[in-house]
Amino acid sequence: MILETKKMPTIQEQIQTDLCLAPGVYDALSARMAQQAGFETVYLSGASVAYTRLGGPDIGLLGLTEVADVLRYISEQTDVNVIVDADTGFGNAINVMRTVRLLEREGAHAIQLEDQGFPKRCGHLRGKTLVSKAEMVGKLKAAVDARRSDDTLIIGRTDAIAVNGIGDAIERAVAYQEAGADIIFVEGYRDQSHIDQIMRALHGKVPLMANMVEGGDTPIDDAQTLRKKGYSLVIFPGGLVRALTFAMQGYFESLKRTGTTDAWRDKMLNFTELNEVIQTPAVLELGQQYEP
Repeated sequence: MILETKKMPTIQEQIQTDLCLAPGVYDALSARMAQQAGFETVYLSGASVAYTRLGGPDIGLLGLTEVADVLRYISEQTDVNVIVDADTGFGNAINVMRTVRLLEREGAHAIQLEDQGFPKRCGHLRGKTLVSKAEMVGKLKAAVDARRSDDTLIIGRTDAIAVNGIGDAIERAVAYQEAGADIIFVEGYRDQSHIDQIMRALHGKVPLMANMVEGGDTPIDDAQTLRKKGYSLVIFPGGLVRALTFAMQGYFESLKRTGTTDAWRDKMLNFTELNEVIQTPAVLELGQQYEP
């Protein structure tokens, strides 16, 4: 329930004027708090949803409807643009078409599809496999054909650097751009030489996306540095879950050891403060307008 609607600049508008910086979220509360912090776009991270809903790793265990359920709640509670990590599209080209239609209906503003085979896994884990370039081109064409609005962006991701090297990654990225992807995401670049090759092949032809994973393969840069290097969209997909997991370890250790939350009072919201964040007083006031 969005009580105060706000017209957000689209992802395209953010890219054209400066850079789109999108934090990773995994549910409606995290998306709401991102909006309250001033973010206009969020990234619904498949990894973060796997970590929090399944309590397990990002190895392709999530299904389409689980992701769509989370997206629906985010759309119900916020005005932010949502980039949705749709993994491989959950199958072949026909599956991709259903994925795009369902996620678009639930409020996705951009849908990311990757060229991994099965079982897929986090882009910074070892042991990935790829579908053929031709198969992925077909899936991206199916995604473009399936969307109801041209404003729904299709992001083509390749994981080829870790599997076949930068040369194959560039070939795939160019093919995905030619297939109609609105944004290209070359995952897992290792150094500036990789960035240079990506930019030579694609800069100026299509917006480029970078992924910052704390402890992953890609060196961490801040958003403005990445903008200067040629990137238009930057995501920090799992940082929130890593921060919260670290906090939870400390919280539970303290509660178990002391039997009280006293030591954590200055690091947590109280009952009233949390209700302000989730707009409980405003919702109750709204309900009173309809009471007899």
